[in-house]
Amino acid sequence: AAKYAEDARVAIRNIRRDGNDALKKMQKDGDLTEDELKRLTDEVQKLTDAEIKKVDDMLATKEKDMMVV
Repeated sequence: AAKYAEDARVAIRNIRRDGNDALKKMQKDGDLTEDELKRLTDEVQKLTDAEIKKVDDMLATKEKDMMVV
């Protein structure tokens, strides 16, 4: 279970990286201001943190269930 959780965390971080790269390109191309880039990058980080917390919570529940059996 821990291996699957780590794989999920890595996938989430890869999505964050891709999203941030896309935002930086938009800012470079003039489609976003520096302030918009900062705000959206912060939002991507909040979403990343929330999804990783879900994975961690599911892992904790699974590990707890395994100990009960």
